[in-house]
Amino acid sequence: MTVPPYQDDVKNNERTNYFNSPALDVSVAFPQATPASTFPPCTSDNYQIDDLLTPEEQAIRLRVRECMEKDVAPIMAEYWEKAEFPFQIIPKLGALRIAGGTIKCNISGLSRIALCGSEAQKQKYLPSLAEFKTVACWGLTEPDYGSDASALRATATKVEGGWVLEGQKRWIGNSTFADVLIIFARNTTTNQINGFIVKKNAPGLTATKMENKIGIRIVQNGDILLNKVFVPDEERLPGVNSFQDTNKVLAVSRVMVAWQPIGLCMGVYDMCHRYLKERKQFGAPLAAFQINQEKLVRMLGNVQAMVLIGWRLCKLFEAGKMTPGHASMGKEKNTSRSLVESHSIDHTFQRSYFP
Repeated sequence: MTVPPYQDDVKNNERTNYFNSPALDVSVAFPQATPASTFPPCTSDNYQIDDLLTPEEQAIRLRVRECMEKDVAPIMAEYWEKAEFPFQIIPKLGALRIAGGTIKCNISGLSRIALCGSEAQKQKYLPSLAEFKTVACWGLTEPDYGSDASALRATATKVEGGWVLEGQKRWIGNSTFADVLIIFARNTTTNQINGFIVKKNAPGLTATKMENKIGIRIVQNGDILLNKVFVPDEERLPGVNSFQDTNKVLAVSRVMVAWQPIGLCMGVYDMCHRYLKERKQFGAPLAAFQINQEKLVRMLGNVQAMVLIGWRLCKLFEAGKMTPGHASMGKEKNTSRSLVESHSIDHTFQRSYFP
């Protein structure tokens, strides 16, 4: 019996002559929609919440958006696929001057020193961190304990002239390349949580990248091993003496986490709004169909509520009135709402494609 040629090809594991061809440019492959690397106009501020910001705050927002449009959006898909961090954008972020002053911006590590550090430590570390000339990370989470930070196993033992840290941390963003590592560990004498400033390349310190992540792939989360790492007395954070002090730091972190889904949902709404106007089916834009209009309106309403929660949290924090309960509720409400909206969008556009 004669074997058809194509079966011979399969048997010999031969590939097509176009198997390794580069992907089509999006403008050619899907000309009906604008690529996501081009920011859409901001259409998600339906209640003109921007008017609640001061002129200085509005100027900062515009500077950040311009940087995101020009320097970040065009390269994000590439670095997301590679699960690498685009280090070339760090100086550009530093030039924005979005941290510093009263240190209201929750940059990893920076706010911990601002909240818990001595005046000498603040003078030493905050200026360069605020300008992104140096990078910090915060080592709290451990393999066995995340939210249960009161059960930390990493230890700090007092010795002459300083402390010896031993233990392990996990999921620590920036840890593989941070210049300064803020490590929280249990004092073996008092059994309380203390904080320490560890310099990169300290003897006994290693940090390795966690591979094969599904989410936040650009962030370089790492495993930190502390093998008898010595920290001088002057690098202990005097404002961290108990789990209650840790809670204060966590409350500030939760404000940042409450804002992350706001930006995500605003961006998703703007992308969806543009896409539904550009993509045509059955002779009309997808935006002409009421079922899609209903989903957009619901998303827009939720975005307005999320922004107001984030704005109010910041005002409470600035006035010294924010409680851990305020921060926790804001984080929970905004993150849970973003999950609902992402599932709705996924269901609505499961047969569509955002280039």
